[in-house]
This record gives sequence, structure tokens and C-alpha cells, in this order.
Amino acid sequence: MTGVAPPRARCHHAGVAPPNRLARETSPYLLQHADNPVDWFAWGEEAFGRARVENKPILLSVGYSACHWCHVMERESFANPDIARLMNELFISVKVDREERPDIDDVYMKAVQALTGRGGWPMTVFLTPEGKPFYGGTYFPPLDRHGLPGFPRVLEAVARAYRERPADVARSVEQIVSGLARFEHAQATGRPLDPTLPRRAAEALLAHVDRADGGLGGAPKFPHTSAFQLFLRQHRATGNPALLDVVLLTCERMARGGVYDQVGGGFHRYAVDARWLVPHFEKMLYDNAQLARLYLEAYQVTGEPGLRRVVEETLDYVLRDMRHPEGGFYSATDADSEGEEGKYFVWTPAEVARVVDANDVDLVCRYWDISDQGNFEGRSIPHVTLTLEQVARMFGRSPADAAASLERARARLLAARAQRAAPARDEKILASWNGLMIGTLAEAGRVLRAARFLGAACAAAEFVWTRMRAGGKLLHGWASGRAKHGAYLDDHAFLASAFLDLYEATGERVHLGRAEELVAALDARFHDGAGGGYFFVAHDEEQLIARSKPAGDGSLPSGNAVAAHVLLRLHHLTGEAGHRARAEEILHLYHDEAAENPFAYATYLQGLEFLLEGPVEVVVVGRRGAADTDALWAEVARAYLPHRVLVATQPDEPDLLAPARERPAVDGRATAYVCRNFTCAAPVTRAEELARLLQSGA
Repeated sequence: MTGVAPPRARCHHAGVAPPNRLARETSPYLLQHADNPVDWFAWGEEAFGRARVENKPILLSVGYSACHWCHVMERESFANPDIARLMNELFISVKVDREERPDIDDVYMKAVQALTGRGGWPMTVFLTPEGKPFYGGTYFPPLDRHGLPGFPRVLEAVARAYRERPADVARSVEQIVSGLARFEHAQATGRPLDPTLPRRAAEALLAHVDRADGGLGGAPKFPHTSAFQLFLRQHRATGNPALLDVVLLTCERMARGGVYDQVGGGFHRYAVDARWLVPHFEKMLYDNAQLARLYLEAYQVTGEPGLRRVVEETLDYVLRDMRHPEGGFYSATDADSEGEEGKYFVWTPAEVARVVDANDVDLVCRYWDISDQGNFEGRSIPHVTLTLEQVARMFGRSPADAAASLERARARLLAARAQRAAPARDEKILASWNGLMIGTLAEAGRVLRAARFLGAACAAAEFVWTRMRAGGKLLHGWASGRAKHGAYLDDHAFLASAFLDLYEATGERVHLGRAEELVAALDARFHDGAGGGYFFVAHDEEQLIARSKPAGDGSLPSGNAVAAHVLLRLHHLTGEAGHRARAEEILHLYHDEAAENPFAYATYLQGLEFLLEGPVEVVVVGRRGAADTDALWAEVARAYLPHRVLVATQPDEPDLLAPARERPAVDGRATAYVCRNFTCAAPVTRAEELARLLQSGA
């Protein structure tokens, strides 16, 4: 694929040690460490058995392929023969890809946070041979600097403590493990669910919005997509204009900033500054799935073409650079290329002049702020500082002429950039992250009437369903032709949500059936019969020293919150009361936590809103592909309906879903039914009548 390098190749030269055990792995991140002089083990009994036999502590190192500081620590320490010798003498060293094993990452990150008050990657944790943590941290430099102890000094001190002070180690283990148990101690509320909580949460979060540049808080600035989706939903529910204003401000500032790839489309992970100018340059599939959906929803609310442009550019980037030939989506691209962070993405005026039409160079450089001084280590991250009208006026052009020149230049810059040494691409395909992208593509295909997006969603869904299951069970990851590791809560919940989006976009019942199958697996293999909710790891998979039942959002939405939303959607589609009961169980379980910390529970609040407000049910009865049917669905596509159930059925179709029963076509024409709160409006056959119903909410 043009412009994206494959995972780093491993080269072996005379006099260099042969690859270690990680050469047998499929994770691109683990393979990046296969030539280290460290005697790495993958996570598993081989490592723990060796630790018990030799009575050595385990050094657990966790990272991921797009992590800049993970690469730094590898170059400084893991590739250093002297440091590697210490590691090999004193520890059994285990390397884990956090994206391949999110369960391991979750448990030990909580341990590090309990120990140090902060977390991040690379993560370094020291364990007993039983897997219990007693010390840890994140990045350690090779020498003492910046107030951090050098890694060799840490290694020697930890190994000495393990040998000489076993009672201290045991006390540390006990404190950390008991602390981990407290992380997962939610109690279901004894009070009724509070219908004012979403509104109050949105109003509380408003106070944290940067009113100059958008986003929540200051530098470093992350997208926090689910919070801005909460603002959109509550704007619709309350009419409060401030909630929409902050969404549009944030979307506009991000789309004009360096955090958005102005040349190639798509979003970088986050910005290191408050103005969205300088990004951390890695690109993650999950960010682009979530942000494209936010922009799509904002476009539905406003009809603003610039929002639609960002959706299309972002998804086209994903289809161009992040798609396996068989349809699944890769995980990430690196921040670094040729050993420099961001080198692939920055420009000088001279580089622009070699590519762009001579009479457009000044216009292009001024519009994207590409200057001789630069804004990032002597070069320029393209970002937008002027409106199209302003730059056109500055150069005596019409806005249409300036726009055409910029679009032509963008295509040429992209083609030229593709000839550079590209950042490495992590070609793992993860079920959960694919679920997020499949859902966004399905929704974009439906809303924008874009066949390329809907087709890509269907192809990716088929890839996951056919290539990432074994014995009827979903698997978490696929790489190098192999799927492995049992799927987690997020995999099941995100994919089930995506299949419901696909059902609503296509009307094909196979997608609904797959969503029901995934939810049945959650109920059978993940449900906590004693405390309610779903565990992150299935009952029949490897159990670690603690078992999490996550509720809050992080860089990904909460699996339990997404599951609650899926269950409610399924309940309204099928009439199955058990789905609603399970959703209510989750919503009661985490209600008090959400009230205390709405910042981390925006996805939970979506489920709460859906339950308490009820969905808008739209049923369209008509021949598939007929002009009158398509006209009605086009009207539905324009409407922002955050809590909705969409059902497509054909006249005389048997085995109807619950909302479609006793909903005949009127006079042989395509007919739409809109219902809310057990009350239905009269059926309509004209698009303009349907538009009025949807605008009013039923």
C-alpha cells in the first residue's frame, strides 16, 4: 500500500546474536524485539516455569508498535549488550504487546498506577514467579537523568531486594494485589436511575472545555470523542446552544490543526500542545473510527460541508493505507520514520516548490503555514491558519480557484510523500478496533449514501467473522495469517454494535443474527452472576492475578457501556425482555460511579439516555432498491437520531422484527412508520412528511 511501510524487517549480520524467542511470534511489536540481545520470553508458562525453577523475578515489559518512547527504550536499553546481560543474569524477561494482550496490560498498568501515581508506555513491572507485582514504572533511561534512575541501577536494586529482602517484597505484593481488588468494587445503586444525570454531566463537562481552541483541558490535548458525542446528544435533548458550540469549535480546531493530517487525511493520536498544532504522530485505527463518527454526527446536526469533508478524507485514508487486501483493518502506524519522530509528515517550502505548480507555491505555503522557520524542529507541520476566503483574497483569487489549487496541491503532496520512507505499520488486525471502524463505515455509508464505505464495512465484517473465529468462538487478534488469543469483552461488544449498524444500513438480517450470537457469548462466558455486568476476560480463558470488569472510558469506549447500549438496541428490535434486564443491570451497577465522574462515563451515559428516553423507532416498508423506498431512507439518513431503531422490511415479508409487525405498506407505496414512547404517528409515504416527523422526534 502506497506510503506505508510494512513492519520493521529483521536483518541478521555476521557476529550478531541470533534472534530470540520472539522470532516465533506474530505481533509486529514483539517481532521488533526479536534481535535484541535480551533473552526475551513471550507471556506464558515457559517464562513462569523458568522463573520458578531458577527462583528469579520476572521483568515484564509492555508496549506497542506505534509508541515512540517504547522505541527509545529499546534502542537505549534492550539493544544495549551490557544492559541486556544484566537483564539476562538477574531476571526472566517477558515482552508483551499491550494491544495483543489488553488483559495483561490492564492489570499491571493498574499496579504501576497504584505504585507510582501515574502510568504509560513503555511499562516496566517486576513480578514474582507467580506473576504478582512488587515494583514497577514506565520509561527508564540507560543512565541517571531528568530525575529518573538509570535502568541498570533499577535492575540491580530490584534484584537485590528480591534476593535479600523477601519479607519486604511479600508486603509490597500483598498491598498491590489487595489494591487491585479494590479497583473492581462497583456496587449497584439502590436508588432509581437518575434521568437528569446526562444533562448535569454535560453541563459539568462544559466547564472544562478550552473556549479558545476546543477540546477538554490543556496540553497535552486528547480528542475525548465520547464527551463531545455526549454534548451533541444533550444539545438535541435540551436545545442548549452552548453544547453544540463547543462541539463545532473543537471539530473545527482539530480539523485545521496539525493533529489532523492535512495532506493524507486522518487523525494523529493527540496533540502535545493546547492548539492542536504538534501531534504525537502515530495514527491509531480506533481514534480515526471514533473521530470520523463524531464528525459524521456533527454533520447530521448542522449540514456543514467541512465536517463531511473530514469524514470522507479520514475514511478514505483508512481505506487507502490501513486495509488488508481481504478487508480487515490494520491497527496503527508509527510516529517515527528513519529514526525521527514526525519526519514523514513535515515539509519545507523548498520541498513544496518541487511538487506544486509554481504559481501555487506561495498560496499553498501560506494556507498550510509552511515556512522557512518551521513550527517543528526547523520544518513545518501543515496546519490551517486562514480561511479559504482569506487566503484567496490575499492572493487575488476567487475562493473556487483557490480551493481547486489547494486540492490539486494536496494530491501532489500526497503522491510525493508516498515516496518517502514511511512509518512502520502494525499489521495486527484486532476484532475490537475493527468493530469500531466497521460501525463507523456502516453509518457513513448509510448517512452519506456512500457505497464505498458500506462495502468496506461489509468486507471487514466478513473478514473478522470468517478469519477470526475458531470452534464458534471469536478470537481477539490476527497477524501473519494466524488468529490467536480468545476475544475479550470489547471484541464482542464493539463487534455486536457494528453488526447492528450494518443491519440498520443494509436491512440484511444476517448482521442482526451475528450481533445476537455475540451477545449470547457475552451472557454465557463473561457475565458476573454474583455482581452483575461483564468481566473483561471470559470464564474459560486464562485468569490473571485480578479480574477486571471495566466501566469507564479510556482511549476506547467502555466495553460494559457499549454492551448495555447493544442490549437495549436488541431489545427494541427483537422484543426480548432479557436483553433489557441485562442492560438495566449494567446501568444500575455503574450509576453512582458515573454520577461521581461523568468525564470517564460518557459512553455509559449514552446507554442511560437510551433506556430513559427510549428510541425513535423508524420502520420503512418498501421494495428494496425502489425509488420511493430510497427516498424515505435518504430522509432518515439526514436526521440525527442518537437513540434510534431502524428497521427495513418488504411488503409481505415473513418473520418480522418486533417494530415492523402490523406495519403494512399504504396503497402499495413505500411507507414509513415513526414511533416513540409506545406512540406512533400516522404512516407517511412522502419524504417531506417523514422529514417533519423526524425533526419533531416522532
